[in-house]
Amino acid sequence: MANSLDVKAINAIRILSADAIQKANSGHPGLPLGAAPAAYTLWSKVLRHNPADPKWENRDRFILSGGHGSMLLYSLLHLFGYGLTKEDLAQFRQFGSLTPGHPEYRHTRGVEATTGPLGAGMAMAVGMAMAEKHLAAVFNKPEYPVVDHYTYVLGGDGCMMEGISYEAFSLAGTLGLSKLIVLYDSNDISIEGGTNIAFRESVAKRFEAFGFQTLRVEDGNDPDAILAAIEAAKADTERPSMIEIKTKIGAGCPAKEGKASAHGEPLGVENVAALRKNLGWEDETPFAVPQDVYDHCAEVNAENAKLEDAWNTLFENWKKAYPELAELWDQYHDEDSAEKLLTDETFWNICDAPEATRNVSGKLINYVKDKIPNLFGGAADLAPSTKTYMKDLGDFSKETPEGSNLHFGVRELAMAAIGNGIRLHGGLRSFVSTFFVFSDYVKPMARLSALMQLPLTYVLTHDSIGVGEDGPTHQPIEQLAMFRAMPNFYIFRPADAAETAAAWYYALTSKSAPVAMVLSRQNLPQLGGDGKDALKGAYILKDSEKEIPDAILIATGSEVQLAVEAKEKLKADGIDARVVSMPCMDLFKDQPAEYQEKVLPAKVTVRVAAEALSGFGWERYTGLTGKFVGMTSFGASAPAGQLFPHFGITADAITEAVKSQL
Repeated sequence: MANSLDVKAINAIRILSADAIQKANSGHPGLPLGAAPAAYTLWSKVLRHNPADPKWENRDRFILSGGHGSMLLYSLLHLFGYGLTKEDLAQFRQFGSLTPGHPEYRHTRGVEATTGPLGAGMAMAVGMAMAEKHLAAVFNKPEYPVVDHYTYVLGGDGCMMEGISYEAFSLAGTLGLSKLIVLYDSNDISIEGGTNIAFRESVAKRFEAFGFQTLRVEDGNDPDAILAAIEAAKADTERPSMIEIKTKIGAGCPAKEGKASAHGEPLGVENVAALRKNLGWEDETPFAVPQDVYDHCAEVNAENAKLEDAWNTLFENWKKAYPELAELWDQYHDEDSAEKLLTDETFWNICDAPEATRNVSGKLINYVKDKIPNLFGGAADLAPSTKTYMKDLGDFSKETPEGSNLHFGVRELAMAAIGNGIRLHGGLRSFVSTFFVFSDYVKPMARLSALMQLPLTYVLTHDSIGVGEDGPTHQPIEQLAMFRAMPNFYIFRPADAAETAAAWYYALTSKSAPVAMVLSRQNLPQLGGDGKDALKGAYILKDSEKEIPDAILIATGSEVQLAVEAKEKLKADGIDARVVSMPCMDLFKDQPAEYQEKVLPAKVTVRVAAEALSGFGWERYTGLTGKFVGMTSFGASAPAGQLFPHFGITADAITEAVKSQL
C-alpha cells in the first residue's frame, strides 16, 4: 500500500488541478483526477529528470499525449520545481500565462512536446525513442552507456482510437523500441459516453500484435501496482511496453467519478468542495499544498540531481577514453554546422544538366550526409521515388539501430509526428518524405512542427500535373496554397538545381521553423540564376532592359522556364518583361519592403503568375487586375507533355495573359 505521503502528493495533484480548472471555469478535470496516481508514481519513483537542468541530455522523456489533461502536467511541474508558481496555476487558460489550455513546447519549462490533437503525443514519443536507440548505437560503449534513457507517454482511450497511434505503434513494435513505455489511462469513457458506443476492441491484444509487451494494472489508485508494472516494462529489453491502467475518470469527485461529464467541464464549486471532503483534504484554501509534499518532491529532485552528476562524470570519462566519438558528439549537437555550406561551391553547383528537382535533391542529400553526419530520415515507403535514400549509411532497424535511413512504411501521418519527436529529442537532423499530394495526410503533424518551431524538413515530390499518367488522385492542386496559409511554415518549389540547393540550405540552417520542398518528377533545365538569390524567397531571374518593365512574370518550379520562354515571345512583340522566380512565397514575405518593391515595383500592374497548381493566394502579388496561369480543376490521367497544354499552362498562355492587360 502507498504510504501516507504518497497519497497526500497524489491528492495534491488532484486538488491543484480541480482548483485551477474551477478558477478558469474551463478545462478537463477527468484525466488529472483519474491519472494522478500513475503520473505521480512515474515522476517520483521512476523518471530520471532534473528540474535544475531540464535539457539534461540523458533525462527520461515524458509526454502527456492527452494534452487536454494539461493540469496534470502543470501540477507535476509545480510540485517538482520546474518554475511554475501557484500564481501560474491560478492563471490556467488565461492570456499570456505559462499554463495554456494544452501543453506548449518552448512556452512552458519542462514541457517536452506540444500536445492536444489526440494520438500525436503517442507518435512523437515513438520518434523520441527512435532517436535514443540510434544515438545509443552510435555513441555507447559497453562500459560507457552515455545514451541510456526511457521515453514515457501517457494518454487515454481517445489517443488509442486515433489512427495515428496504430501507425506509430506498429512501427515501434517492428523496431523493437524497448525503451518506449506507454501508460494507457483506460477509463472506458469518452466525450459522448461509454467507449463501447464506438470502441470495443481489445487494445492489449492489438498491442500484442504490434510486438509490445502488455501489462495491466487493475486498480489505477494503487501506486505499488503501477510501480511494479513500470519496472516490469523496463525489464523487457526486446520489446516496447504498454501498461493498461484501469482508472475512473474524475476519480475522487463523488458526483462526477466515472461519468462522461467529468471529461471537459469544471467540476463546479460544490463538487470541488465534495472532492476535498472525499479525499480528506482539510485545507479549503485554493491551491494550498502541505509543505511536506513540497519537501518530499525536493528530496526526489536531489536524488535525481545525483544521477545527473554521475552521468556527467561518466560522460567526461567517455570523452577522454574515446576522443573521436566525443568530436562526433559535438558535430551531432552543433546546430550551426550547416552554415558552412553557404561557401561550398560544390553544394551550389551540384548539377549543370537538365534534371528533375527530386533527383537534384537526392544528390544534395548524398553530398550533405558526408558534411553533416547526424542526418536521420527517410520516406513513407517511397525513397526510390523521392530520392531520399542515403547511400552507405545503412538502414535503421531493430537489428541495425546504427543505420540512418528510416523506413516509415506507408504511414504518412505518423511519419511526420515521428519526425517531430526525433527533432524534439535533440542530437539529430530529421527529414521525412512522401509524394506532395499525400501531404494531405502529413498536414496535421506539419502544423505541430510549425507551432513548436521545429526545423523538421519535408521532402515532397511529384509536385504537379507533371506526375502524368497516375492521374488526378496523385496530382496535387490545392496543397501548396494550404501550406502557404500556415504560419511559420516555409515551403519551396524550386525551378532548378540552384534553387533546390537554396531550399536544402535554408532547411538545414533553420532554427525555428519547418521547411518543405516541393520537387518535380520531370526534368527541368538549369536557368543560370544564383541559387543564393533564392534565399530571399523571390528574385529577378531575367530582367527587362527598361528601368520600369512593361510587365512582370512571376512563376515557381517547372513554370519558371515557361515564363522565360514567354519573355522572349513578348520581346519579339516589343514588350519588355521581367521574370521573377518565387521559389518560396513565405520567405519573400519576410524580406524588407524595399527589397519587395525592388523585385515587384508597385508601378508595374501588368502581372502574370504561373504555377501548375491552384491560384489561390496569388492575388497578393498579381493584384486585382493581374492574371494567373495554372490549375482551376483537378488533373487528368495522361502523359505530362499532354497535360500542360491541355490545361493551358504554356508560354503562349502566359504571353496572351500579358497582352490582355496592355
